[in-house]
Amino acid sequence: MFKLTSLNLNGIRSATTKGVEAWIAATQPDCICVQEIKAQAPDMTGRFESLAGLTGHFQFAEKKGYSGVGIYTRHEPSDVVIGLGSPEFDAEGRYVELRFDTPSHKRSIISSYFPSGSSGEERQQAKFRFLALMHPHLMALKTQRDFILCGDINIAHKEADLKNWKGNQKNSGFLPEERAWMTQLLADDAATGGLVDVYRRLQPDTTDACYTWWSNRGQAYAKNVGWRLDYHLATPALAATARSEAIYKDEKFSDHAPITIGYDFSL
Repeated sequence: MFKLTSLNLNGIRSATTKGVEAWIAATQPDCICVQEIKAQAPDMTGRFESLAGLTGHFQFAEKKGYSGVGIYTRHEPSDVVIGLGSPEFDAEGRYVELRFDTPSHKRSIISSYFPSGSSGEERQQAKFRFLALMHPHLMALKTQRDFILCGDINIAHKEADLKNWKGNQKNSGFLPEERAWMTQLLADDAATGGLVDVYRRLQPDTTDACYTWWSNRGQAYAKNVGWRLDYHLATPALAATARSEAIYKDEKFSDHAPITIGYDFSL
């Protein structure tokens, strides 16, 4: 089994003080995709280049204490792709892709952190620009290789994916345009969709159990007033190998919970 975890750290320094490294050592994923590192290269040197024996590959944001993504892996990639080729979003540290190519297959693991639009209209428009960039990128990549994209997508796709869906229909993360983007991405049409929401393939009907993020306001975590914002999005061939899923909530390393899926393939 290939064990793949995704976790928005909400700061790598913060998450490690809360025990995430010991948890990684105990659970032993093959790869863990992380988002919101909130650190730059000098902050990582001598401390965070590897975690629990896994080697890290990163894209950092230019702005200090902001965004940043990475993948920690126990397997040596055949190639590392840093960024999307977009000056705007590469400056924000939002995309790392590790390629594991052999003569018989081409496979990628991607860690991506989609923008949040919750701070205002300016950032919501940036989010829409990112979605407009990411869709054709993923469609083109799908014609070349199999992949699993792990990340904080910052979109709850359906009503079952957040507690208070009725009150959030005009809020970033559950806007009709964002949800339509996800619907297109996951549609059967191979030209404009064809990706698989792997968690929903395994757990099509969960509601309260599916949440991966809780606001720090009020008693959201205690009352499980959450959202499902963290995904594994895979090409059909790899999605079909998914066998198990777990959202870990026994410890709180971040305002997000790690989501781990076991796939029946090996690199």
